[in-house]
Amino acid sequence: MDIRRTILLMIFSFSLLMLWNNWQIHQGNPSLLGGQPPTTASTPATPTAEATTTPAGVPAGVPTGVPVTPATPAISTGSVSNVPGVATAAAVEPQTVSFKTDVLALSFDLQGAQLVRADLLDFPSREEKDKPFVLLNNRGGQVYVVQSGLTGAPAGSLYPTHLAPYTLATSDRELNGDQLVIKFVSESSGVKLTKSFTLKRSSYEILVDHQIENLTAQPISPSVYLQITRDGKDAASENSTPSFMSGPVSFTGPAIYSDQDKFQKVSFSEIEKRKATYIKEADNGWFAMVQHYFVTAWVPPQGKTRSYEMTELQKNLFAIRSIEPVGSIAPGGQLSVPAKLWVGPQDQEDLEKVAPGLDLVVDYGLLTIIAKPLFALMTWIYTILGNWGWTIVVLTILIKAAFYPLSAASYRSMAKMKMVAPRLQALKEKFGDDRQKLNTAMMEMYRTEKINPLGGCLPILIQIPVFISLYYVLGSSVELRGAPWIWWIKDLAVQDPYFILPVVMMGTMFIQMKLNPTPPDPMQAKVMMFMPLIFGAMMFFFPSGLVLYWCVNNILSIAQQWYVMRQIAAAAAIAHR
Repeated sequence: MDIRRTILLMIFSFSLLMLWNNWQIHQGNPSLLGGQPPTTASTPATPTAEATTTPAGVPAGVPTGVPVTPATPAISTGSVSNVPGVATAAAVEPQTVSFKTDVLALSFDLQGAQLVRADLLDFPSREEKDKPFVLLNNRGGQVYVVQSGLTGAPAGSLYPTHLAPYTLATSDRELNGDQLVIKFVSESSGVKLTKSFTLKRSSYEILVDHQIENLTAQPISPSVYLQITRDGKDAASENSTPSFMSGPVSFTGPAIYSDQDKFQKVSFSEIEKRKATYIKEADNGWFAMVQHYFVTAWVPPQGKTRSYEMTELQKNLFAIRSIEPVGSIAPGGQLSVPAKLWVGPQDQEDLEKVAPGLDLVVDYGLLTIIAKPLFALMTWIYTILGNWGWTIVVLTILIKAAFYPLSAASYRSMAKMKMVAPRLQALKEKFGDDRQKLNTAMMEMYRTEKINPLGGCLPILIQIPVFISLYYVLGSSVELRGAPWIWWIKDLAVQDPYFILPVVMMGTMFIQMKLNPTPPDPMQAKVMMFMPLIFGAMMFFFPSGLVLYWCVNNILSIAQQWYVMRQIAAAAAIAHR
């Protein structure tokens, strides 16, 4: 019984911790369990001349000269006159051009042909439901942009970078057929760079081509760099799920994938402290900026060796980039370097088609081996039902059915414990404070009645990995964002607006508590009385899809336990005839 008491006290203590942690997150404070603390907007510091011309930490042998300042007028406070060849770009007013497909609205800055805004038209904003969600942006104190350019120019010259002025060579602004090709052209130091962005219908994948032309009389050996620049602020409006075991739902920051080291996440704080650990060179894989539900990712050409770098450009402003030498280009020659860019939701099926391992941005951690099949099953159910709420209900039913033999064993053990509860109380009164004699008598009774006091715990422990995996699946699936269920539940990814499901969950937990044997220890009994209130209060902060799962799970557990108890009671009645 001491083991049972310890387990209950651990659960009670953990529940109190989680309740307080969720309240702290709800108030905008850092999670007690780790993860990236929320940061406030800060104005980037004016960069030095050295900072704007050469990135720190570029591996040996990789051409330097990548300008590290974002240099978009909305986010840069200082002049970029220290960067050779682009002093005139700082003097002109910012010019943006916009393009639209059926799923994306994109804005490019002609200074650098940078992608400075991306509206996801199929995903409404959390704050304003009639407006689309903005993933990339460089306005309103936010910095999150996609950049690329050339580096490796000889001393005294500068190739077209993400700071150079570009001209638009495209007339169409909206997708009319199956694809829209956007072209930007820039020339510097006798090198012409044409950036082509190919947008496809109903797709968040963008095909990007860098066509390099050598207009000089000498061979050139440039390198193409691809870059994502983002401030260190957490995507608070999207991170509505409380941190549970510091899970992947709460992560915001850069990630990188390679065949050698697989999926690696790096926090902004690690970059700031120069303690980031990640692969520095590879000829495969991709890199990305990850946040809850959404991701921006560059996929460089596969089979081409490039270096990777993560760096803090300015205070609270970070960049992740790849640098790929393209070899020698003869005078009058040209060379194209293709790449893929994803700007959109963490749609696992589509991400997997873009690049191997890209679907891992939906990170289930150590439980991926369980979570992946659960997500596949959930997706299959949805194709039949067409409603994610009912999909959760059916998925929960299937899981409960699969684990019914284990659950039944647990319920039988608890039913037998409940039947002998009066005898346990009598033994406690008989032996008083003599713990040794009491435990001996209890063990003898368990042996006689063929009861395992831990029989109700072990089957539950076996199921815990599956339940935690399902928690991660429901909390990380962008498919649930904005998905309705019935009546008052308009979005399964946010809290129940009327807290009906949390109240239902508390009620089902009280019923379960009444079905279970009353602990002989008064302290344990008090803990059990508070458990429904504590877990119910936690559910007030959770997305309604997760609470729906727990409600259905509890209702099915009550039905299964009631059925097993009826069976045992009937068998006991027959035995005593």
